[in-house]
Amino acid sequence: MSEITVFTARKIVTMNPSMPQATAVAVRDGRIVEVGTLETLKPWLERHPCRIDNRFDSHILMPGFIDPHLHPTLGAILLPCHFITAMEWVLPGRICAPVTTHEAWLARLAEILAGEGAEEEIVVTWGFHRIWHGNVNREALNRISATKPVFVWQRSFHEIIANDAAIDWLGVSREDLSRHPQIDLEAGRFFETGLAIATQGMNRVLLAPERYMKGLEMVRQTVHMGGHTTIGELAYPLMNDALEWHVLSSTLDTADTPFRMKIVPRALQRGNFEGSAEDDVARVGEFAGRGTQKLFFGNNVKLFTDGGFFAELMQMREPGFIDGHHGEWLMAPEAFESYARAFWLAGKQIHVHCTGDMGVELALDVLQKLQDEKPRFNHRFTIEHFGVSNPEQVRRIKDLGAIVSANVYYVHELGEAYWKESIGHERASQMARLGSLERAGIPFALHSDFTMAPAMPLNSAWVAVNRIAESGAVMCPQERVSVDAAMRAITIDAAYVLGMEDEVGSIRAGKKADFTVLEQDPFEVDPQELRNIPIWGTVFEGRPFPIAR
Repeated sequence: MSEITVFTARKIVTMNPSMPQATAVAVRDGRIVEVGTLETLKPWLERHPCRIDNRFDSHILMPGFIDPHLHPTLGAILLPCHFITAMEWVLPGRICAPVTTHEAWLARLAEILAGEGAEEEIVVTWGFHRIWHGNVNREALNRISATKPVFVWQRSFHEIIANDAAIDWLGVSREDLSRHPQIDLEAGRFFETGLAIATQGMNRVLLAPERYMKGLEMVRQTVHMGGHTTIGELAYPLMNDALEWHVLSSTLDTADTPFRMKIVPRALQRGNFEGSAEDDVARVGEFAGRGTQKLFFGNNVKLFTDGGFFAELMQMREPGFIDGHHGEWLMAPEAFESYARAFWLAGKQIHVHCTGDMGVELALDVLQKLQDEKPRFNHRFTIEHFGVSNPEQVRRIKDLGAIVSANVYYVHELGEAYWKESIGHERASQMARLGSLERAGIPFALHSDFTMAPAMPLNSAWVAVNRIAESGAVMCPQERVSVDAAMRAITIDAAYVLGMEDEVGSIRAGKKADFTVLEQDPFEVDPQELRNIPIWGTVFEGRPFPIAR
């Protein structure tokens, strides 16, 4: 029988209300034998070979952090790109300084084209947002370069702006492109479903094995830096199943990868508008037999309602957007209902990308129909992102038995910008209304949707608890949550969203021996210091993995 290892700590925060704190945890073969104190563990330690590991005597152990909605392939594609963003990004090996004006954005792009991007086949930037960077279109890009193909990925990933050289480089006739309803050739803009047309051509560079594997290694480092031991890949595949599975499994399914990944397939393949909901139920069903200990599928599936939040393409109920523009549907409402019904009848846990209050309303209306037609208990129909909503929708979420996985980082980066430029103060300040969810007793998780937010669970918890915008102002203090709710949202409640709460998310006998090792106690520090708590590293299935400094 294997030896028991006992990790002692200054404090172990179990996230188990029956035993909220401990100072020792016994581990064998990657699972927890028992948690308590050295005194209470004696019956085990007297009868089995054991050793005491006291390296964490001055640290805090928490359940391994969980991000239930993170996109490794998206990160692998974007991290090798040139970041020109309004916020500072700290990435493995580099820090990207903020760029916050139109002139500075154009100057930075010109620097890239003249410098590190000069030898690249195409130049791809990420992070553009009109609120900070102004009107950048095909002509503006042409003025910087008429010969180098330039693709500007909007901050949301839901939109690309291309110059003429880039459009020609795609190799698709302009006549065909002009017929697509979500491609604006005059502006050089490919958005939502039109984005798939652009990326199909870009894939020969973006998914080139050397580049893709380099990006995935950066993602692996980023996930570990955040203290994660479990992540969810929501909406697989992003581009290409065969290639992505090969590279994900060869890069992440290794002994030195200190986290696991639950993979949730998309209901409808990106850019594929043929076939039927029944065909896609069968396609998704084929994933069930695939997987390893670290990369695996479950009973989940991902659907979409409205467009990207950072792209300001969410579908908004009246009074809509200040400038009068309209959002976009990622799936036509009737198609969404058809697909949701097919997967509901197949018994799947359905995760729905919803960013605007109209997108939330569509998801809840369809859920109501499905419950009327075939009631299900513990279905965990999950509203993903939860950007703009209203109080009445919170009550409907509870009544219908749904749950939420929220990107609360929206409040920090976009709260004030959307107040002044997009949807006004009332709705912008109340985005990601998590306080209402806590008061209603609705389970919710926090996610990054990386790269839509930094893959830093403590940063997400900091936003949820404080609701501090980029300027330092507090956005709708009534929607702040308790520290306990925020910590649950990155541990046990995040596990619940993924359907993995019996395996991970808290520290108790029988669960995976996954711990995040902190230098300070989140329940004792000033709530405004949550994001600054140093992370020593993680313990994954009983094996310590310090973060490289």
